[in-house]
Amino acid sequence: MKKKKKVDFKEIGLDIGLILAKQFFNTEYLHYGYWTDGLTVETANVAKAQENYANFIVSHIPESTKTILDVGCGAGKFAEKLLDLGYTVDCVSPSPNLTRHVRKFVGDRSEIFECGYEALETDKRYDMILFSESFQYIPLSDSFSQNMRFLNKGGHILICDFFRRDVDGTSPIGGGHDLKKFYSTVADHPLKQLEDIDITRQTAPSIDIVDDFLHNAIHPIYDLIFYVLDTNYPRISRLIRWKYKKRLQKIEYKYLQRQTNGESFAKFKSYHLLLYQLDDK
Repeated sequence: MKKKKKVDFKEIGLDIGLILAKQFFNTEYLHYGYWTDGLTVETANVAKAQENYANFIVSHIPESTKTILDVGCGAGKFAEKLLDLGYTVDCVSPSPNLTRHVRKFVGDRSEIFECGYEALETDKRYDMILFSESFQYIPLSDSFSQNMRFLNKGGHILICDFFRRDVDGTSPIGGGHDLKKFYSTVADHPLKQLEDIDITRQTAPSIDIVDDFLHNAIHPIYDLIFYVLDTNYPRISRLIRWKYKKRLQKIEYKYLQRQTNGESFAKFKSYHLLLYQLDDK
């Protein structure tokens, strides 16, 4: 009997994130917002901040670009925007659940590679390879070896993502490659840096929005669930608390104790837009 594949919690988390974003924030983007001066940090402005983020990336796409490979395209909303702007866009979508949404946005206008970037095989080459908050999920060596395969001569790599700072302490927010190691890896490849823009200040408020949502909505629901379990099913409640003690402690610390906020994000992470060009020799 074939062993049933386990559900990837990270993948389900992204799908849940999309549901919550659509229902509570009126957006189908899965990336951070770009909070410009004068844009109040509140739930009502999340969609505007995310549109600002998308427009910010678009404004840094080189004029020579015609074909784009969107690596880790999320729900496909940004790929749709690029297609509507006239670019030829293909998508790398390793999440089966999110791929359903990608198809809704791009239809038959894009080829969707349903695999991780590390496993991608294609004869196609692109003017630009785009990583919008997907770069952190791919090992550095794999990412750059694939980039060298799929870029046209003189093509560009555009990365918009956060990295880990070299500071003391432990971040409640996971993810991100080490920034120093990233720069060192880039130096080993025939790439010319065209832009390196630190947008930590503009993106960090997105974490404050998430923190408020967790505190005002998720935390009360979490408490109510255990109130019902403790009252009506005490044995089951004790079993859950015992069996999943470490996981529950991690969840409570990371998501329910107001540790994950814009201030802690800016302390431990550094968010950059980076643009590189491949040597055309």
